[in-house]
Amino acid sequence: MKGFFKWFKSSTKIKRWMFLILIGIVLLCYAISNLLVIKELEFNQIIKIIISFVLGFVFAIIGIIYIQRRTLEILVEDTNNYNNQNVKSLIFNKNIYNQGPKIVVIGGGSGLNALLKGLKGYTENITAIITLSDYSQSLLSSKNTINTNSLEELKQGIISLARDEDSMSSLMNVKFNSEVSKSLTFGEIFLLAINELNGNLASGIEKTKDILNITGKVLPSTLDEIKICAELEDGTIIEDKDEIPDVVNSKISKISRIYIQPYHSKPAPGVLEAINDADAICFAPGSLYTNIIPNLLIKGITREIKESKALKVYISNLMTEPGQTYNYTLSDHIEAINSHAGNKIIDYCIYDTSEIVPEYIRKYNMEGYELVDQDIQKVKNMGINVIQRPISCVENGFIRHSPEKTAKAIIELICEDLKFKDRQNDFKYLLVNDRLKNNKKIGKKNKVKKAIPKKKNLERTQSKFLKKYQSRIDSIQESDIKLKEKEKMKEKETLIKMQEKLKRREVKPKTRTSTGVKSSVKELVTKPVENEAKRKATTRKSVTEAKTTVKKQVKVSEPSSTKTKSKIEKLDNKQKKKIVDTIDKLRK
Repeated sequence: MKGFFKWFKSSTKIKRWMFLILIGIVLLCYAISNLLVIKELEFNQIIKIIISFVLGFVFAIIGIIYIQRRTLEILVEDTNNYNNQNVKSLIFNKNIYNQGPKIVVIGGGSGLNALLKGLKGYTENITAIITLSDYSQSLLSSKNTINTNSLEELKQGIISLARDEDSMSSLMNVKFNSEVSKSLTFGEIFLLAINELNGNLASGIEKTKDILNITGKVLPSTLDEIKICAELEDGTIIEDKDEIPDVVNSKISKISRIYIQPYHSKPAPGVLEAINDADAICFAPGSLYTNIIPNLLIKGITREIKESKALKVYISNLMTEPGQTYNYTLSDHIEAINSHAGNKIIDYCIYDTSEIVPEYIRKYNMEGYELVDQDIQKVKNMGINVIQRPISCVENGFIRHSPEKTAKAIIELICEDLKFKDRQNDFKYLLVNDRLKNNKKIGKKNKVKKAIPKKKNLERTQSKFLKKYQSRIDSIQESDIKLKEKEKMKEKETLIKMQEKLKRREVKPKTRTSTGVKSSVKELVTKPVENEAKRKATTRKSVTEAKTTVKKQVKVSEPSSTKTKSKIEKLDNKQKKKIVDTIDKLRK
């Protein structure tokens, strides 16, 4: 009986539709009763009966449709929360996530792991396809050497899909110190044991889903032992994956193509089936030439992706990779994938628009990494739909793809595709859409908790820019104040030094002795006498010099005629006057 009354709670949102059905039934009964009671029908009465009948029928049908839809939503809500709460629901199905959208993720590394962490919150139908290379890696034991595939990528994929990642990571990375299992981790031993029990690694990993209670599955693209080789633009061939970055940097030549050996490697069991049944195929961010493209070179995988009706989505890398994609733009990444696939296989591209703090970008630039240049127009010209989303974050000082934001962008795209196909009532759409709404609510609550309480006056006047960058502005202002203080201190120091120098330059008064006084008195007496003697001597010299100049002029200008004599006399009188004046001045 308690379960019955739960239907009438406000949180169920069913009472409104039940009330609508009741109104529809009342209108139908009213129309039928009028037809039975009234003997003669007039025009107005006929119209009333028709309107009441139509409205009653429409209300009843709408109420029934929406009450069924709401029951499915309650089912989804209860199953979404069954890990966090002890739900005693009227309808409960633990395997509800098996009916979610089927998503295939191709790639490797930290980008793939981040995407898997985000997607497992929306659906259990996740298949990660990973390249296994670097075979013939020797793991030493006391009796013999074990040659295995590189299991690190598979192990990290299993950890990412685990419900409790921390405990699974600590379990898988346990190392043994005994001589028998030295240098082996529990994860490698577990995968080797599953391989031995089931005959191959793919079928063994299929069973790990139930054994380890993980969401989805991780499959190798092939079980064959392969080598990833590269050919550069200058013709150089590199046959070791680990040597590709070093050789590319030393040769200063870009990668022309990637190929695998052997060429005709078969796909692992379950890979082609997962691609064929997928609702979305995602190319995860990561190393372009060593994590993504090698999967497409396995026989049959590229053809199956092209023939699939699923959405093909490429999630853009945030940074270029030195030795592989240095100076690559967004279109260069997509062009490399399409050229190795032989044709266009990407429908959508999701790229990042979030603001990254410049200090973190500088750290990456010091190591040769750069932000991927987003040449959006060129990508659109390639016939690819571009979606911009803030999908990046900073974790422990590293720029990474946010698992929640990246997964949300993909799920929203799937929802839009289902809407376009008019499948709003499909269970996949209801499940995913409800999960998106719940995550939005949780995100808002977390923002409110993290928000620092501020004064009302500040909230009114403060802009969004200040809210974002207030801490950085404060730090810049503090650094400016410190610089000004340092400059003032330097100015004070320079002033003090100048004052000390001036003091040193000032001459100190010397103590005069008796001999010094006598010499100064003699100087005072003798100086004016000497000056008078010098003055008389100079006057005598000037007079004699003037007389000699007159005599010379007279001798030079002897008269040759009467006209010249008169001129000389005139000149002599003027010169005589000048000489007399000068002598008088000198005497004075």
